[in-house]
Amino acid sequence: MARKPGENRPFNIMIVGQSGRLQYEALLFVASLRQNSPQFRGRMIVVEPQAGPKWAKDPTMSADVKNALLELGAEIAPFETVHFGDSYPYGNKIEGLAAMPAGEPFVFFDTDTLILGDIDAVPFDFDKPAASMKREGTWPEEELYWPGYTAVWKSLYDKFGLEFESTLDLSQPDEYWQRYMYFNAGWFFGADPAAFGARFLEYALAVRDDRPDELAIQSIDPWLDQIVLPLVIHRFGGGRPAPYLDGLDGDMTCHYRLLPLFYARESDAAVATMEAVAAPNKIKKHLKQYDAYKRMIYQGRGQKVRAMFDRDDLPRKEQQIRNQIKSAGFWVR
Repeated sequence: MARKPGENRPFNIMIVGQSGRLQYEALLFVASLRQNSPQFRGRMIVVEPQAGPKWAKDPTMSADVKNALLELGAEIAPFETVHFGDSYPYGNKIEGLAAMPAGEPFVFFDTDTLILGDIDAVPFDFDKPAASMKREGTWPEEELYWPGYTAVWKSLYDKFGLEFESTLDLSQPDEYWQRYMYFNAGWFFGADPAAFGARFLEYALAVRDDRPDELAIQSIDPWLDQIVLPLVIHRFGGGRPAPYLDGLDGDMTCHYRLLPLFYARESDAAVATMEAVAAPNKIKKHLKQYDAYKRMIYQGRGQKVRAMFDRDDLPRKEQQIRNQIKSAGFWVR
């Protein structure tokens, strides 16, 4: 039986803060949390990769943005990049788990996310980890001489001694991508970030450095985190998210990715939240330093993009949306 909202125990939130766009996304994330979930009981932790040989440039956030995050009640937790860095920046969400308080439930969000409601009311079951289903069939890719979806996925479960059959969605046809457990790594949660992160790192490095033969012609960049995440979640007794988590990627959170796409396709509530949390001068003075925010939010290009599309009748493919925005001269990253 699903627990009622609010019955879950306190948990910590993790995002990654890094120089460039991610530090401004982090500021928006934390501002949206404070506006829409002011009674949040856990710790808001921004993990930050530190300079080192895996980075060509210093990845740390600017002092001004760090201070703004601290003023909003966030904590900044540094971590050392040992295995990934420039070669695979998505590895930050794997290595950064080591900076989180061990033994305390956590929810990870990609930094390009807004909190739209009371996140404390989401009835997470931390003993059954899950992750975002807001994904497309991006991996594995169908190839002329490949062994098929079942062979590819089963080889990964076999590599780590994991049972495979129970992960299948038998309501979906055999050899159709949705039959196999595959997540967007935009959010995931678990009971212990230390244990979860250690296993995530172990599996990611093993696949990167010694992939099964069935993956020989598959690209694992940039998909490595999403290839491994289902294995980690299954290892800790989890699976696809239960219906009571539907508010994630819904009316509770919005994973918006790039601002032009955000304005084109996300809800009125998400756009209202974005513009409200970006309005105060203490936030605005930082966001205006990044061209995409200056143009899309403060110079009104976002609303022009929004007027180009009917949210009830969007183009079927994301690339079509991108092309229309680019043709109008409104594309920014």
